[in-house]
Amino acid sequence: MNTFGKIFRVSLFGESHGEAVGVVIDGCPPGIQLSADDFLNDLSRRKSGRKGTTPRSEDDLPEILSGIYNGYTTGSPVTVISRNRNTNPSDYDKFSTVPRPGHADLTSRLKFMGYSDPRGSGHFSGRITWGLVAAGVIAKKILGGTVINASLKEAGGTADIEKAVEEAMKAGDSIGGIVECIIENPPLAAGEPFFYSAESAISQAVFSIPAIKAIEFGAGFRAASMRGSEHNDPFTDTKGTTLTNNAGGINGGITNGNPVVFRVAVKPTSSVGVEQTTIDFSTGKAVKLKAEGRHDACIALRMPVIVEAAAAVALADLLLIDRGISGKQRS
Repeated sequence: MNTFGKIFRVSLFGESHGEAVGVVIDGCPPGIQLSADDFLNDLSRRKSGRKGTTPRSEDDLPEILSGIYNGYTTGSPVTVISRNRNTNPSDYDKFSTVPRPGHADLTSRLKFMGYSDPRGSGHFSGRITWGLVAAGVIAKKILGGTVINASLKEAGGTADIEKAVEEAMKAGDSIGGIVECIIENPPLAAGEPFFYSAESAISQAVFSIPAIKAIEFGAGFRAASMRGSEHNDPFTDTKGTTLTNNAGGINGGITNGNPVVFRVAVKPTSSVGVEQTTIDFSTGKAVKLKAEGRHDACIALRMPVIVEAAAAVALADLLLIDRGISGKQRS
């Protein structure tokens, strides 16, 4: 499945070295002012260019194909694409039979019976997150006064991110990182009690991002070692403001009005210049592999805006579900 959402439905499509990547958004409300320029800021934050990111350079310019008329959404599906220009598929030829450890080369081959596109990892590439970021731009407009900010807090196990990236590049290796996302003024009382709680909706969207391996809200894993009297967040006014925020702005699966806070763990990029052992599936024999091509030494550098987009998409869907029940946004 390549679609997320109950009402605000986001479908990602494309391959890394195919003609284009993009997104179709069904259930987008009419009357939202939108132009191609609105996408540029967030899409530029996702692009490579910073030291430690892939040398592949794409324009990433958005083309709106449908769902917009006279500068406003129409209520019909919004389709936005970006053409792939800077491709080099020959770098990936051997991965069809010699899978990279830690990558989706093997699982994609098994699931799609050898028909999946291996060029630049095809539909499993981080490039597909272009469409998620584009959807996030529209979702942020739906959320109105909600402000979502994510930042990279550490990489390679240290807060000295620049040094960690430099060391990884010198070694021809890669590192992961931790991204924290803070959502100020979230929609109040968004989320369903069980299977579509605010945590589960955000988590599902976030885990659609390649390389995300863990998520925690509020105190997260520290909560397991805290006492209830310590973890509980005392109310300080009748608006529901709390003295602490160990719950991460969510109680009973529903946003309580305090900032929603979560952190994600980003794994190291699987494609590395360090020689590793794998299996050549054409011979059944063990071989040594050093990944060629253009890869990120630290994909976490480009993650904050993608995490923001995933959270925005999830919250926009929850908000539209809630409006369908209550008839208006709670204040």
